[in-house]
Amino acid sequence: MFLNIPVVLYIVEGWNIPGSKCGSCGSSGEHGGGGGRGSGGGGGRREETLEISSENSGPMRSKSDDDFEGEGEHDHEEEEDGDNKNKKRKRKKYHRHTAEQIREMEALFKESPHPDEKQRQELSKQLGLAPSQVKFWFQNRRTQIKTIQERHENSLLKSEMDKLREDNKRMRENIKKACCPNCGTATTRRDTAFTSTEEQQLRIENAKLKAEVEKLRAVVGKCSPGATASCSAGNEEDNRCSLDFYTGVFGLDKSRIMETANQAMEELKKMATAGEPLWIRGETHPLKLRGRPGLCSLMSPRLVQSFMDVNQWKEMFPSLISKAAIVDVICNGEGANRNGAVQLMFAEVQMLTPMVPTREVYFVRYCKQLNAEQWGIVDVSIDKVEDNIDASLVKCRKRPSGCIIEDKSNGHCKVIWVEHLQCQKSTVNTLYRTVVHSGLTFGARHWMATLQLQCERLVFFMATNVPTKDSNGVATLAGRKSILKLAQRMTGSFCRAICASSYHTWNKVSSKTGEQIWVSSRKNLNDPGEPLGVILCAVSSVWLPVDPHILFDFLRDDARRNEWDIMSNGGPVQAIANLIKGQDRGNAAAILKMKSKEDDMWVLQDSYTNAYESMVVYAPVDTNGMQSVITGCDSSSLAILPSGFSILPDGHESRPLVITSRQEEKSTEGGSLLTIAFQVLTNTSPTAKLTMESVDSISTLISCTLKNIKTSLQCEDS
Repeated sequence: MFLNIPVVLYIVEGWNIPGSKCGSCGSSGEHGGGGGRGSGGGGGRREETLEISSENSGPMRSKSDDDFEGEGEHDHEEEEDGDNKNKKRKRKKYHRHTAEQIREMEALFKESPHPDEKQRQELSKQLGLAPSQVKFWFQNRRTQIKTIQERHENSLLKSEMDKLREDNKRMRENIKKACCPNCGTATTRRDTAFTSTEEQQLRIENAKLKAEVEKLRAVVGKCSPGATASCSAGNEEDNRCSLDFYTGVFGLDKSRIMETANQAMEELKKMATAGEPLWIRGETHPLKLRGRPGLCSLMSPRLVQSFMDVNQWKEMFPSLISKAAIVDVICNGEGANRNGAVQLMFAEVQMLTPMVPTREVYFVRYCKQLNAEQWGIVDVSIDKVEDNIDASLVKCRKRPSGCIIEDKSNGHCKVIWVEHLQCQKSTVNTLYRTVVHSGLTFGARHWMATLQLQCERLVFFMATNVPTKDSNGVATLAGRKSILKLAQRMTGSFCRAICASSYHTWNKVSSKTGEQIWVSSRKNLNDPGEPLGVILCAVSSVWLPVDPHILFDFLRDDARRNEWDIMSNGGPVQAIANLIKGQDRGNAAAILKMKSKEDDMWVLQDSYTNAYESMVVYAPVDTNGMQSVITGCDSSSLAILPSGFSILPDGHESRPLVITSRQEEKSTEGGSLLTIAFQVLTNTSPTAKLTMESVDSISTLISCTLKNIKTSLQCEDS
């Protein structure tokens, strides 16, 4: 049905620093009014806080212990007081920690934001501080991070809410224009249909606006009065969100921004057409890789629209983008294709594990039609264009990056992708160091492979002639679309839940069997897409000496699910439906039924794979709700809480004899980086407190599942 899609692209990733009568009332005259119309650096610098997603955290000025219950160091002055000349009076002073002290405390903070008494004692001896000083520094640091995160979330939510208000206002003006000013009814039958449609759209937009307001209230409600009281004095600027420093773009000279955007576009065109090699290893730039262009099964206008609409862009790359927003629109562009559009954007790029910090970047995105068949989309950071943007707060900047999209005669388009980043050097966890530094994680090949996968998904979603063998168990096209839409929402929710985004506060715990597990909790107050109450998420990442493709096939195989899934209780698993959504049959959404003594449980499973990552995401679903989805009903209100696996190659091209589940499949290829994540609803009341029993239970669940996987794949000693 579909042709093979060759993968062709460029990878460029740098690491360097450097007037008729009304039919209703009979009135005449004009009807209608006006028209509607973005760690471990040396020397104790604040770059080290990158791993906790705090883009503007820095050395904190903390109060000495004089300010807390009278403990610690004091400065004294001798003063005369009446008849007693020998009486001394203590005067409190602020104590500013040295760069070395801050660096050591930051290093421990990244590993353990809540150190125990023993850790604080050891650190206080090492740094020459009182234990209480260390204690209060960590308290202040946690509060600062929380404040930064909440301000950032508020900024993003406010931007979305303002946009919805503008759309609401525009549609009201359109309705007013289409109606008679005297009686308020539509002037013609055509206008009546127009008004009815606009009213429906208005109701939808009002519902969205209310939802955004509720989200904003929920975020604001997280911060109780006086929550920032423990922060040190004089750090108001340090507590500002990175986004605050970019709001000045509204008053910038836009001609200079346009000049930078045009220069970036020209550089992108040169890199996209350059010969081999694009870049070579040198003193300034490490090795840059180059690939071949790739074919996507969508035409360029659709792709261009996906890049310029921030919500479509996030949906296109769910495993790579944890959050994104348009900060300012410099130029709207011309026509429906937005030719010439320029907008300032913010994005947080992620890996699917809490162990690798996200990359927060602000950049200008410029869209331009190069000729009748070619479009260019370029991203470039502008922090050196204007003096009022503090470049020291930016941990990652985009050199001219982006893609050239060219329409082909066969209904596909060719995409050449260039990714060129300038990131401050940071310490990466040993487990992920090779895969990050090799460019596999954030490089152009990964973006391109994900784009091709999503294009395939859209083609299968819109197709009306999918063979029966690729759509088992679903009788209607509407049912197929409803299931695929729900599976996409589930996978997107899973990706957002397990990364190191500033949306989450992760705490590291150790299981009884020795695994390092990261735990985070959140409260769902009113989102119908998830269960209401307190949700606990636990994640663990491990290396296994198993080929990634073999590990993926094992985890998605319903015939072998009872070997690792505790929920199956060792019983058989029946596939009710299986929907292929890509050329590789591993890209599929399935509905599984697990038999138990009490009742049957239904599970929705979504899996996908490409050359750079694979995922298996699943969640138990309400049986009656899922049956209605199969018939084609809307799935947006079906609550779902996904768990699952993310699989990456470890970045090593060869290793000694990799262990697999079958002796004949042993190879010398690299192993796998497996991230396992479980989410559970611990309490249906959003005001309930998280208990240690819940943390212990989910930690045990992860340990047992990992043990089962290792046993089945014969790699218990890994």
